[in-house]
Amino acid sequence: MLIAHDLGTTGNKASLHDDTGRLLASVTVSYPAHFAAGGIAEQYPGHWWDAVVSATRSLVERAEVQPSEVTGLVVSGQMMGAVLLDGDGRPVRPAIIWADTRAAAQERELSDALGDEPAYRLLGHRLNPTYSVEKVMWVRDNEPDVWRRVRRFCVAKDYIVLRLTGRLATDRSDASGTNAYDQFAGTWSSAVLDAARLDASLFPEIVDSVTVMGTLPPDAADALGLPAEVRVVMGGGDGPMAAVGSGIVAPEDGAYVCLGTSSWISFATDAPLHDPHRRTFTFDNVVPGSFVPTATMQAGGASVQWISEALSSDPTRPDTAALTADAGGDVDTDGLYFLPYLLGERSPYWNPDARGAFVGIARHHTRAHLMRAVLEGVGFNLLTCIQAFRAAGATLDRIDAVGGGAQSDAWLSILADIWGVPVRRRTIVSEANSLGAAVTGAVGLGLTDFSAARSLSEVTAEFTPDPHRHSAYAQRHARFSAAYDALEPWFTEGA
Repeated sequence: MLIAHDLGTTGNKASLHDDTGRLLASVTVSYPAHFAAGGIAEQYPGHWWDAVVSATRSLVERAEVQPSEVTGLVVSGQMMGAVLLDGDGRPVRPAIIWADTRAAAQERELSDALGDEPAYRLLGHRLNPTYSVEKVMWVRDNEPDVWRRVRRFCVAKDYIVLRLTGRLATDRSDASGTNAYDQFAGTWSSAVLDAARLDASLFPEIVDSVTVMGTLPPDAADALGLPAEVRVVMGGGDGPMAAVGSGIVAPEDGAYVCLGTSSWISFATDAPLHDPHRRTFTFDNVVPGSFVPTATMQAGGASVQWISEALSSDPTRPDTAALTADAGGDVDTDGLYFLPYLLGERSPYWNPDARGAFVGIARHHTRAHLMRAVLEGVGFNLLTCIQAFRAAGATLDRIDAVGGGAQSDAWLSILADIWGVPVRRRTIVSEANSLGAAVTGAVGLGLTDFSAARSLSEVTAEFTPDPHRHSAYAQRHARFSAAYDALEPWFTEGA
C-alpha cells in the first residue's frame, strides 16, 4: 500500500491507496496559518511535520492495516512558498507561504533587471511577490540576522521529503512555481539568480516528480510507526497533482477547476501556453515532459469560508453547506456584487493591493444575497481566466470540479451558468490532490502509469448551463469587471 500526504493551507490530508492508486481511506490533520496586515502569511514547518506524523499513525490505525503493508510514501504540497534552512536543515524562521505578498520591492528589482515580458517567456510566469524567489529576497533584505543563518531554500513538500529521507531536492512542478526556473532549459535560471543577487548553492537539486528519494531513516520510521524499508517518492506541487487526481494527464482529457482555499482552472498541454496579457501561467507537470497552464485566484474557497464565518453565529463552526444551499436556486442578488480579493489577486489581475468589496449593497439584501454574491464573484473572476485561456487558443468545452467546494450542488450550478459550459463533479473531490500524489508515487515505484488516473475518479454529476441565465450572467460579468476597474486606483492609493 501507499500513503500520500497533501500539505494544504489549512491542514495535511493523508490518504491510503492500494498499488493501483485506488483510495482506501483518508485522514485530515489541521494546523494554523498566521495572516496579518501588510500581506503577511506564514506557517511553522514543524506543524507540517507533526501533522504528517499524526496523520500517518491515524490513517494506519483507522484503516486497520499493518504498518508492514505500507511500502511507499509520496508528498504533494502547497506551492510558491519559502522555507529557509540552516546548515543542518532546520528552519531559521516560519515558512512564508503562497499567500504572502510582502515582496513587492523585490519584484520590482527583478522587473527592472529582467523586463516583465522576457521574464514571463523565460519562466512561464510573470514576476510577482507571491513567488518563492521574491520571498527569499525579502528575508535577505529585511531580516539580516536571520539571513546570516540561511544556507538552503526549499518549498513545503521538499521540507517533508527532507525529514523523511535526509535528502534535500525539489521536483520540476514546484521548481516552476518559484520564479527562478528556466522552463525551457529545465534548470535554475542563472539570469534570475544574478538579478536576484542569490547564490545558486541556496537552491535544491531538481529531480522528476516520480524519483524515488530513498527510504526512511530510523528516526523518521520510529516517528511514523512505519518500517524503515518504506520508499519515499519525491512528489510535486498541489496544482499539478490535482490535475492528475482529476484524471487529466494529457491534452485530450479536458480541464478542471479546483475549488480549494485558493481556486484555479487548469489543463494539460505538451508545451507552455503564454497569454499576451500575462494573465495566466504555466507549471511543469508531474507527468514528465508535459505542462499545466493554470490561472489561480488567491481567495476562491477562502472567500466562501470567510463569508460563512462572518454569517454564522459560531464562527469556529460555520455552516457553509447550509448557507450555500440557501444561496442556490433562484436567488437573485439584485445588483449586489462581491470582488473576491481578500488576499490580493494573482490571475487575472496580478495585483497584491486588490481587496475584497461588496458593491451595490442595499438595505434589503439578506444573508442569502451576500452568500450568493460571494459564490458568483469567484465564478466571475474565474470566467475572466477562462476567457484568457480561450484568447490564447485553448478549448475549454467542459470543466471537471474538485476541491472542497465541489461538494456543493448549488455552487457548481452557479458556475455552469456563469461559464456557459457543463461543470462535472467527480467521485473524489477533497482528496484529488492526494490521489494525484498517490498515482505519481505508484508510477515512481513502478506499479502503474499515469493513464491509471483516468479510471480512479469518475464523473458522478453534471451541471448543464441554462442559456437564459448564462446570457444574463454575461452582462453581469461585464459589470463585475467594471467594478474592479473602477476600484483599482483606490486599491493602489490605499496600499
